Amino acid sequence: MKPKGLLIAVGLLAVLGGLIWWSNKKQLAASKAPATTETKILAIPEDQIQEIKIQHANGDIVDLRRDSGKWRLMATSAQPKELAADPDTSSSLVSALTSVTADKTIEDKATDFSPYGLNHPTLDVTVTKKDGGTNELLIGDDTLNASGSYARLPNDPRVFTVLSFVKTSLDKSLNDLRDKRLLAFDSDKLTRVELAAKGQPVEFGKNGQNEWEILKPRPLRADSAQVDTLIGKLKDAKMDATVSADDAKKAAAAFASGTKVAIATVTDSSGTQTLEIRKDKDKNYYAKGSAAEGIFKITSDVGDALDKGVDDFRNKKLFDFGFSDPSKLDIKNGATSVTYTKTGDKWMSGSKAMDNSTVQNLIDKLRDLSATKFPAEGAGAPVFEATVTSNTGKRVEKVAVTKQGSQYFAKREGEPSIYELDGKAVEDLQKAASDVKEQPPAQKK
Repeated sequence: MKPKGLLIAVGLLAVLGGLIWWSNKKQLAASKAPATTETKILAIPEDQIQEIKIQHANGDIVDLRRDSGKWRLMATSAQPKELAADPDTSSSLVSALTSVTADKTIEDKATDFSPYGLNHPTLDVTVTKKDGGTNELLIGDDTLNASGSYARLPNDPRVFTVLSFVKTSLDKSLNDLRDKRLLAFDSDKLTRVELAAKGQPVEFGKNGQNEWEILKPRPLRADSAQVDTLIGKLKDAKMDATVSADDAKKAAAAFASGTKVAIATVTDSSGTQTLEIRKDKDKNYYAKGSAAEGIFKITSDVGDALDKGVDDFRNKKLFDFGFSDPSKLDIKNGATSVTYTKTGDKWMSGSKAMDNSTVQNLIDKLRDLSATKFPAEGAGAPVFEATVTSNTGKRVEKVAVTKQGSQYFAKREGEPSIYELDGKAVEDLQKAASDVKEQPPAQKK
């Protein structure tokens, strides 16, 4: 072989040798022991976990502790104050620690943990149980193919691999676990919601059917979907825990000089909390909430959702029967009066069987009848009246429609509110009532 070719061959062998050494450093087990699977590393009952301490390789420590059934972040050298923990993120972390299973056992009796990054682990997770006992899990470097990480237990010579989701579920920082909500309430236990924004303050409460209704400025039917959207946006009002000190000062200054948009107050079983929102000249929204110390910039969709008045939350539908099929219709369309009663799957008018599709079309028009606005006044001559019985006879709703000039108005029996209607919607309703017909006779075969 020529000297030049020999030198090239030696160089290639040197590079290859280096690659083999590096690979062996990461996967030493391939030359030491056969892989085994499904080894349980941790198994801790969820209700027994009292404290979780996570120490990161950079020295950061997160100390999560259960206090009266709620999770809190304890004060550390980097974070001198106790903080409320996010309940969902905390629950996920606890759940991840209840059962940790090895993907493979790399070594049964390792004497050197440095090839796996376990002498200075990426994560050192210590779980303290209610009885004072502890469990500790060390997670080191990622595997060569990045599908998982190396792991071990203290005082245990075995080295395992765990799948990547295990590390991801445990690698939580203070900001990951901090409760970022500006209002910390339980949606299922809300009893009151108040909103002072446009016009008069609005107060919502639950009725006997556990449905939202407007209590103030006066009793009114509420659009439950709109109230639920409001509650959802209040729940979505969260801080950005990563903002710098300078940005925090700018937010406080913008809030102080901003225009008030709304003040929302929520009451659940744990008490009452308040959120105040303001905006600057560029329509950026800032908020201050009871559950978090400080002032924070928030997304515009939260601000827009609160910048509403009472009419935005009123139920515009004239009938509440929704998709609960009616069992009886009393219709007065001009000079014509008729009653339809459902017997089994047939609609009847006295002894006459009616065409179900035409009756259903009338029901659909009644269901969709909605207000375009809520005027203070509205009268006129009666043109249409409908009484709908639904919910197996438990709900009876009567609506009278009048016409004054070119405008149509409606009132629900027993309510003072006036609903202005779209003229074409009323005309379509009258036509649907006129189009109800008898069922055609069965054709003889």
